[in-house]
Amino acid sequence: MRSRSFFAGLCLVFAVELAVLVLFMGRRTEKPQDTVAVNEIVQTVQQDWDSLADHVNNTGFDYVVLDADAAVVYRTRPGLSESLHAAIAHRDTMLDVEVGGMLVGKLIIYNDDVLALQSEKQAIIFAVAAALFLQFAICAGYFCYLRRTMVVPFRKLEQFAQRVAGGSLDVPLEMDQHNLFGAFTESFDLMRTELKRARLAEAKVAEEKKELVAKLSHDIKTPVASIKAASEVGAALVADGKNRENYQQITQKADQINTLVTNLFSATLEELHELTVTPSDLGSGELRILLKNADYLHRAALPAIPDCLLFADRLRLQQVFDNIFANSYKYAGTKIDVAVELKEGYLTVCVEDCGGGSSEQELHHLKEKYKRGGNAKDIEGAGLGLYISDHLMLEMGGRLELENGTSGLKVTVWIALSHGI
Repeated sequence: MRSRSFFAGLCLVFAVELAVLVLFMGRRTEKPQDTVAVNEIVQTVQQDWDSLADHVNNTGFDYVVLDADAAVVYRTRPGLSESLHAAIAHRDTMLDVEVGGMLVGKLIIYNDDVLALQSEKQAIIFAVAAALFLQFAICAGYFCYLRRTMVVPFRKLEQFAQRVAGGSLDVPLEMDQHNLFGAFTESFDLMRTELKRARLAEAKVAEEKKELVAKLSHDIKTPVASIKAASEVGAALVADGKNRENYQQITQKADQINTLVTNLFSATLEELHELTVTPSDLGSGELRILLKNADYLHRAALPAIPDCLLFADRLRLQQVFDNIFANSYKYAGTKIDVAVELKEGYLTVCVEDCGGGSSEQELHHLKEKYKRGGNAKDIEGAGLGLYISDHLMLEMGGRLELENGTSGLKVTVWIALSHGI
């Protein structure tokens, strides 16, 4: 509907411009002289020749009357051609004045075609300028409309895709269902929801695998320990050296099996190191954008950010703040205080909610894999957010600190400065 209105308005402006152009091209450059009015002027001047001081101009023309010596004897207004030479140059109409059959002077009728043409040009220029301004306003308005309904949503989709590719699935995509791409953007957010559901299912499977490995490790270690104990007793009781050596070999193999089982248990913690982190120089102005993207519920008032150069991976740093704000949304659900300051060669970002924090015993384990606080029993989650965030900050030369603040859990992100690396 808006596209049709735009094109209709644009066509109307073009039609006005074309009409003005046609009128300008079709006009006559010179107006025909009004012979009746000219004859009237000549007759009245001849009649009043002896008393031109009392002569009255009853026409709309301006004119000058010269006597036989080319001296001015009458003029309708100052500024007119007062000589034959000036009249010729101005293309004025010149007529003889005769009284009693004798030539007594000249009548010079002023040519106002130049003024009329100039006035028409000014009117046409004004009309064209107004049409061009209206055309520009329509185009500018339509550009703003396209930018708001197409460019901005596509940029949001681009940022959203980068965050999803980086593993951040908690931040929803802001949508305006009334624009042209409302259903399109909604499909993208549905994809994020499905990916998050799949990620949670994957995390659940990983947790179940971990439990299975732990149970199998326990079940395997128990008979291995019995075998080791029996072989040690046998080695102590047997008198033959060959048999004692066999018992000792059984003990060594039991220790080897125990080591392999322990390694199997620890192997599930090694997948995290496959995440690539490529830090580079990043202006501190980007930090405000990252924080605004992470705080999609707008629960934090962002402070002033010092001007400096950071050393960080933009995508991974966005992932860190996404995890921190998502945890605050899920487990606290309160307003969030954010403080930013330069400290010891780092830019620190402190994020604190008002949810009461965690116990000191739990606080030391929240950065471990699959560890969650006591308030997370009925809330979905995998217990990986702070663990991944801590790993990513270490890879970028920074760190992540957890403590109980005055009102709730306080997470401090230490971002390395570029010159400090």
